[in-house]
Amino acid sequence: MPQRPTNPAPLLTVTADTLVAVDLAPRTRDRPPGPYRRLFTRPGTRAFTLANLIARLPMGMFSVSAVVMIAGTRGSYALAGAVTATGLAATALVAPWTARLVDRHGQARVAVPATLIAALGNLALVLCVHTDAPAWTLFAAYAATATTPNTGGMSRARWAHLLGGDPDALHTANSFEQAADELCFMLGPVLAAFLCGTFFPEAGTLVAVALLTTGVLAFAAQRSTEPPPRRRTATAPLRAPGIPPLLAVCLAMGAVFGSTEVVTIAFADATGHRTAAGAVLALQAVGSCAAGLLYGRLKFTGRPEHRYPWCIAAMTTLLTLPLLAATVTGSLTLLAATLLIAGMATAPTMITNMTLIQHRTPGDRLNEGMTLAVTALLGGIAGGSAAGGWVVEQVTPTAGYGVPVAAAATALLIALASTPNAAKSPPAQALWPST
Repeated sequence: MPQRPTNPAPLLTVTADTLVAVDLAPRTRDRPPGPYRRLFTRPGTRAFTLANLIARLPMGMFSVSAVVMIAGTRGSYALAGAVTATGLAATALVAPWTARLVDRHGQARVAVPATLIAALGNLALVLCVHTDAPAWTLFAAYAATATTPNTGGMSRARWAHLLGGDPDALHTANSFEQAADELCFMLGPVLAAFLCGTFFPEAGTLVAVALLTTGVLAFAAQRSTEPPPRRRTATAPLRAPGIPPLLAVCLAMGAVFGSTEVVTIAFADATGHRTAAGAVLALQAVGSCAAGLLYGRLKFTGRPEHRYPWCIAAMTTLLTLPLLAATVTGSLTLLAATLLIAGMATAPTMITNMTLIQHRTPGDRLNEGMTLAVTALLGGIAGGSAAGGWVVEQVTPTAGYGVPVAAAATALLIALASTPNAAKSPPAQALWPST
């Protein structure tokens, strides 16, 4: 009869003359690190990522804080909405110009003064609201916040600079950044509403200003990972081959987001659960965030152009689920579940879109190209909100869920038209991750 060894790692079972060994020792030492762990082993990546997340969180706070602050003190949601819409329009005009300066002169040199100007604009808005200044001063103050730099774009530009020769790692980095966007825009409004409701109406804006300024200063201080300024080429991102269709898809994607938000609020209000609208919308962001992180762990061997229309097709298909849930059942709980599922196709679509923009934008104007994508998204959100609101008022909140489906279908048609070969069945390796 064999003796039990002194090593406690293997478990030995003796039956007749047969010796069976089952190794229960942990194998984490021999397991290769995952893609996200490998991503952040590069020097300086953790520092600039943490600073950027601090700077990015306020992006989901400013609008909600402004609406609550203005509506709470002036008693007019119409005025609050007009002020925030003015800021959105100003951002659409100023943001690409700011990004162009970032590409030309460097992130730290441009982002810091641009952030300080935006911070002063927000502080001026707080002062004007607090002192009951004339309404036109609110518009002027909030328009000054348009210089806020595209922090997510600057972070993606750093990853592209560090990982330019490793497409798999860049895919993981883009997936992480998209998940970070979803997380910040999910937590930002909740934090803003909590601060404004718990303390005083100006609290959300003041905390957002402090986070933005601190985060950008810390991010700019990480000079070792900053892309060097480059001499500007004659090719503008808008004129680069393949960029206009990608921006058109971003516009349609923004319409999906904007209409879904308005219609969900209206549907929750119609069912007597208006206060639950925020939680329902947060579930969609949760689904997108989780899918983005999972998508980043997959390794694809095919070109992103082949995956792109299939991602949009999946998003279009899944967006029919909220429409069916609202039409057939009228249940807010079931609607929330379908929005969670529908959100799972959002992040892969946006990740692939940003990857293609990085590939097709001239390297010396990468921030400008990605900021144009964000500007298109903002424009689409504004248009989608208006379209969703019109359908809700003229038809029903349930019918409003047809707007995001139509917007997603439009995005799919644009993608198919701009990629003729995408309509054909792509090779298997273009759709599925390699094993």
